Amino acid sequence: MVLITKTPAVFAVSDMSQSTTHNLGSAAQIPLGEGRRFEAGGVPIAVFRGRQGQVYATQAECPHRAGPLVDGLLGGESLICPLHNFRFNVATGEPLGNDCPALRTYPASLNEAGQILVEVSGS
Repeated sequence: MVLITKTPAVFAVSDMSQSTTHNLGSAAQIPLGEGRRFEAGGVPIAVFRGRQGQVYATQAECPHRAGPLVDGLLGGESLICPLHNFRFNVATGEPLGNDCPALRTYPASLNEAGQILVEVSGS
């Protein structure tokens, strides 16, 4: 069964047994090299826009001390948590040189209109 819903700022197309794709709006709302916090299907996520325009989506808080990852530093695919300076690969979620658990990541892309699309499973 496919369900199409519209809520303020989130458009979702859902195959109820799979993941849900959320349209988070224009990529222009996130400056290059920065991140913003969103909620997709009730899941708080951090969405980052790399300096080359690519988009990444991870869990919103660091698994170590619940630091707000959108306040971290993004350089290439390296994300540094603002609370404890642990680094992660923002594309894969893997920790870089530390023993912190990996970040949960979500498939993210831009559509032809420059809108950010993020897939969240289990919503």
